[in-house]
This record gives sequence, structure tokens and C-alpha cells, in this order.
Amino acid sequence: MIRIFDLLISFVFIILLSPLLLVIVFLVWMTSPGGVFYKQVRIGKNKVPFVLFKFRSMYIGSDKLGLLTIGSNDSRITKIGALLRVTKLDELPQFINVLKGEMSIVGPRPEIEKYTSLYTFDQARVLEVLPGITDFASIKFRNENELLALQTFPEDYYIKEIIPQKIKLNLDYIENQNVFNYFKIIYLTFINVITK
Repeated sequence: MIRIFDLLISFVFIILLSPLLLVIVFLVWMTSPGGVFYKQVRIGKNKVPFVLFKFRSMYIGSDKLGLLTIGSNDSRITKIGALLRVTKLDELPQFINVLKGEMSIVGPRPEIEKYTSLYTFDQARVLEVLPGITDFASIKFRNENELLALQTFPEDYYIKEIIPQKIKLNLDYIENQNVFNYFKIIYLTFINVITK
């Protein structure tokens, strides 16, 4: 049932938002050199790697300087990229991942292998379901970048404090996965973006 909703919503979103998508493509292309999309290998269901799509919000090669975005004034982020990130519009290309069956609209946010390799046996249960564009953890940690900026060792804090909390929320969702919670997370995400 949820897969049907994933397909319907993704297809409708891509059609309805196609004018906006074209504007974003143009702005990213015009304002900084490099491709329009940022592609990164993430770990999906059953630990199968896949290529996640986003609109590029950083200058080319920025991920070589660190995988985490820290603070709202990260110099690696382009001006257009900052707007895309705060409005979450950079995430829109992930509807392609949903249509391909690599992601769901709702599910644990996919991580890179560097972090999933640190999961305990119990934590690795989040890799038994399709990853998602949004989840309860994304809503709770909406200001994750600012939180990391306050830390002396941001990546250590992310690994030891944030990841375990995110996984707990995701395991709770997996154990109570149903259509009601699916649409509840979509609604809360929409409100979260609008209020921010």
C-alpha cells in the first residue's frame, strides 16, 4: 500500500513541480560551475548501496573537506545552495530515487557506509527497510547543522549522540509502520519546512 502512495505522490510532485524544478536547475547551473545534481553513494535496504540524488548546494569538491555540514555559514555552500537547503528544495531529486524503488518518501534517512558500518546489530535493523526522504528524526533534528556548529568535535558528537537518537526514532517508526504514521510524517515535514 505504501509503495503505491510513494509512486503516486512522487509522480504527481514531479509533474506539478516541474516548472520549479527547471528554475532550480537553471539557477544552480548559472551561479556556480559544475553539474546541477549532487550524487552520493548511500546505503539502502538490506545494505545495498545506491546513488542518492540532490540538487547541488555546494561548490564542486566540497565533500572532500568533510561530509558533515556544520553551521548555517559553511563557506562551501553556494548562495543558491543555502536557499535550497533551508527550504529543503535540494531534496526534491530524491523523488527519482523513490520512483526507482531505492527509497520511500517516509523512512530512515540513508547514511553513507562510513556511518552505517558503526551500527550495532540492533541498530542495523533500520537497514531492513527502504530509506526515506523524510522521517521523525529529520523533523526532530531540523537544526542539526547549528547543533554541530556548537561542538568542539562535531563528527564525534554526530556519531555518539545524534546517530543513536535518530536510529531510536527510526526503529520506533519501523515497529509502528502504517499509513497513518506515513502521512503524519509527511504532514509534519511540510509544516516543519513552512514554519522554518
